[in-house]
Amino acid sequence: MSLLWVWALLLFSKVAVGDICASRRYTEAGECCKVCPPGTRVAVECGKENTQCEACQKGLTFSSAEDSPQCRHCAKCPRGVPELVACTPTQDTQCDCGPNSYLWREGNHTKSLCALCSACPRGQGVARECGPLGDTVCADCPAGRAYSEEPRTFKACTPCSQCQESEVEIRACKPQYDAICMDKKLHFNTQPVGSDGPRDPTRKPGDGDVEDGDAETSLQPPQSDVPRPPPHEEERGGSNILVYVSVLAAVVLGLLFYVAYKCWRSCQQKQALGKARAAEVNNAPEGEKLHSDSGVFLDSHSLQDTQPSKGSKRDSKQDSRLYVNLPPHRKEEVELALGEGGARGGWRALAEALGYEQERVDLFGRGEDPVHTLLSDWAQQEGATLGLLCSALTRIERPDVVATLTSPAQGVSVV
Repeated sequence: MSLLWVWALLLFSKVAVGDICASRRYTEAGECCKVCPPGTRVAVECGKENTQCEACQKGLTFSSAEDSPQCRHCAKCPRGVPELVACTPTQDTQCDCGPNSYLWREGNHTKSLCALCSACPRGQGVARECGPLGDTVCADCPAGRAYSEEPRTFKACTPCSQCQESEVEIRACKPQYDAICMDKKLHFNTQPVGSDGPRDPTRKPGDGDVEDGDAETSLQPPQSDVPRPPPHEEERGGSNILVYVSVLAAVVLGLLFYVAYKCWRSCQQKQALGKARAAEVNNAPEGEKLHSDSGVFLDSHSLQDTQPSKGSKRDSKQDSRLYVNLPPHRKEEVELALGEGGARGGWRALAEALGYEQERVDLFGRGEDPVHTLLSDWAQQEGATLGLLCSALTRIERPDVVATLTSPAQGVSVV
């Protein structure tokens, strides 16, 4: 018992003077476990003995958090991207990827590339902006205090609106949208039709001042003693209702116009695709006639691909096949041809012809394979057909690449 009292007194004295274990872990002997600071890693876990830390190698590895299980390898900036801050034992390499970009790498690999910053979804705000320290860090908006109605890359959550004393809250603030307040004076008129106003509270049914013509009226039950609202309040309430109804009607009308526009665009695309398919079907008999005597059959797509010299610009516009469906070896041939082109007919000129902005082109140029990055990004867009690509190559005077695209994808087959 005496030892127990001594141990309790010692623990109380440590707590009283503020000597509290920072790691909140203890060895088997009761000693406070040591915390490995940033720039080190945990070499031996705390157990029978205390924690043993090992320092990261300067310029090679780093750890930015306490009690890191391992030191990560320092990243290397992509070719052509300047280095802002060299790697230290407590911080990774920082590279100048430009605005709206950050240094990205997979896992613990040293190779990296510049990627576009991510946007925080609805209901979340930016806790750390995207930049040299890494991608955007998002945090949930606190319920009832802040909200975010649209994706954002640099703004934190917006504080919720507070209703005034003269207003009533009809929708509470949520992380995805703000609160909605309404004036308390907005109400409907409940006075019966034909009434001339509030009834005289001192007047009772059967008084002698009632005329003969009003005998029937005097037999009616007494009206409510609640006073009628002033006329100006009634008019204001009615005008507010009309405003809300007008806004609602405008929103519904806008949605109808939007749906009609999307249907019209869909019909236009279907008609264009049908015309392209009809043109291919009409050209099929001609291909069969050309090869009927040789005993060799060639499909309509191959026939169109083998005739780039006759109206190549017109045929490229009608080719509705998607670039993403092109065979991998054909894509490699196109990328190799564009990479060997000069400044006038190279990949930068193609990017400009495809409608890319100069800032996005410069971002592609910082990567290791800008031609592959450009064509892969363009292939994900809607309507990325071979016809559009051939038209752009024709404008930058690259008929050799057009010939590569329109050459037959498959060999002939003997019937």
